[in-house]
Amino acid sequence: MTEHEARQWIIDRFGVSRETQIERFCALVLEESNRQNLIAQSTIPEIWARHIVDSAQLIGLAPDSDGEWLDIGSGAGFPGIVVAILRDAPIRMIEPRKRRVDFLASACETLGLRHVSIDPVKVEKVMLQRPAAIISARAVAALPKLFSAGAHLADKNSCWLLPKGQSVHSEVEEARKSWQGVFHVEQSLTNSDSAIVVAREVRSR
Repeated sequence: MTEHEARQWIIDRFGVSRETQIERFCALVLEESNRQNLIAQSTIPEIWARHIVDSAQLIGLAPDSDGEWLDIGSGAGFPGIVVAILRDAPIRMIEPRKRRVDFLASACETLGLRHVSIDPVKVEKVMLQRPAAIISARAVAALPKLFSAGAHLADKNSCWLLPKGQSVHSEVEEARKSWQGVFHVEQSLTNSDSAIVVAREVRSR
């Protein structure tokens, strides 16, 4: 997917006004990347394909719900801020690194994202009043560790959306040793070597 194709993909599905907001966010990421290593330098020329569409494609796999979306390890805002721009329901980003938290808070303020909250702690310390409707985590940890860290934030109705690389099938098999549920692997739109684990009814064995 080229950068032009990636931008058009966003426009076709979410409209020009949201694509403009995404463009503003990209500018913030690139500016901040001069101060801290938000994304790999090699991916900057492909930010729309490698980071924007890679994040936005999760929305198409999410249930049609106005419940809270929980993003673990939001880092530079992928997928958290991208989802917040393209989806109006509440989203909570979890990010323990202070400089990343400062960037996320500043970006949300600049972009006027009022339906976003940020927890500046590790996911194990987060407490919710009700289970998350959707849980995402991009390049954070292997599946068994993710489930162990975030299971207290989910129930049987929560949908996990977890982008993975070439190790996706081995990670799923490893997770099945200690976790049960309905696991589906969806091919990524942006990289033939990547996939997304869609998991429901996740619970320990």
